[in-house]
Amino acid sequence: MFILKILIRNAFRHKLRTLLTILGITVAILAFGLLRTFINAWYGGVEASSASRLVTRSSISLIFHLPLSYKDKIRQVDGVKVVSWGNWFGGVYIDEKNFFANFAVDAKSYLQLYPEYLLSPEETNAFLRDRKGFVAGRKLAKRFGWKIGDTVTLRGTIYPGNWDFVLRGIYRGRDETIDETQFFFHWDYLNETMKKRASARADQAGWYMVGVTRPDRATEVALAIDQTFKNSLAETLTETEKAFQLSFISMSETIIMAIELVSFVVIIIIIAVVANTMSMTYRERIGEYAIFKTLGYRGWRIAGMIVGESMVITLIGSFLGIVLTFPVARIVGKMLSNYFPVFNVAEEAIYMDLAASIIIGLIAAIVPTYRSVRIRIADGLRRIG
Repeated sequence: MFILKILIRNAFRHKLRTLLTILGITVAILAFGLLRTFINAWYGGVEASSASRLVTRSSISLIFHLPLSYKDKIRQVDGVKVVSWGNWFGGVYIDEKNFFANFAVDAKSYLQLYPEYLLSPEETNAFLRDRKGFVAGRKLAKRFGWKIGDTVTLRGTIYPGNWDFVLRGIYRGRDETIDETQFFFHWDYLNETMKKRASARADQAGWYMVGVTRPDRATEVALAIDQTFKNSLAETLTETEKAFQLSFISMSETIIMAIELVSFVVIIIIIAVVANTMSMTYRERIGEYAIFKTLGYRGWRIAGMIVGESMVITLIGSFLGIVLTFPVARIVGKMLSNYFPVFNVAEEAIYMDLAASIIIGLIAAIVPTYRSVRIRIADGLRRIG
């Protein structure tokens, strides 16, 4: 405790300079933490993926649909437990800026495949009974003030016209990694309407969601499904849910790399700031270090004081930056909820903040420590005054 007291007093001997350095570290660690949270949010869908679910789509592109008859053949594949299907709807609520994911699914099998979407038994039954019913995530319902029983109209883009839905359930995620901003409704409602308006577009699924009996059989089942439809008019590509999510992220891989690069540039800049502060401290205290040597202090003791002072300044700034990361991330998450449904500070980001702060403190003290240990007593005393 006595040594820590000395280190803190030394660190705040020049209060303004120290406070400005701490402020710089706080801002840098906050920026670093937010950038890492952005990256984690980008991979949010991947983290929430299940190892026991597969996605089957057209081998050409996701925009090409598959025949509805495929569901029966997929069910016959050994290792398949549940089969569901869906179509991206792409509806607009009031205005294009109100973007959220909305799609049609086979309700019963979809809820069976996604137990992480928690609904009450009453809500589940009401949704399954109402052909025009839909389910919305808790965050989405809160965003627009929707309540159970409300009628919501979406303007179709892929499927033209105004579509009326009745809110029958509001789901919440089983854990914080679950997207609570989705909107899904009955595939049968979409299909029956398309039979009346454009029969050529009916009885088609955008993708199939397949639940396997055991996660370790996922690869085997995926190959078997694709083999079943090989050389057909609509060949398939089956992959794990995680791989399916990563295929979308890979399209923006350059952006992610840029964000990662910026996050590390921030650390390099703050290292330079702290190193400059410690260099100024060294120049002011050359005489003191020389006196310490005349009193018998060894080099490692002087080095310990310099490194300790650097670590005190850095850790104080880092602690403030980490503490501020949580409320700032909450605010940013609300602002970007349309694009990042899950925007939570991960443990990994905190560990990286701590590691970065230690690295900053150590690197910033290298040059001042080396000079103070190497300086001769006569040269140091000559600098007094």
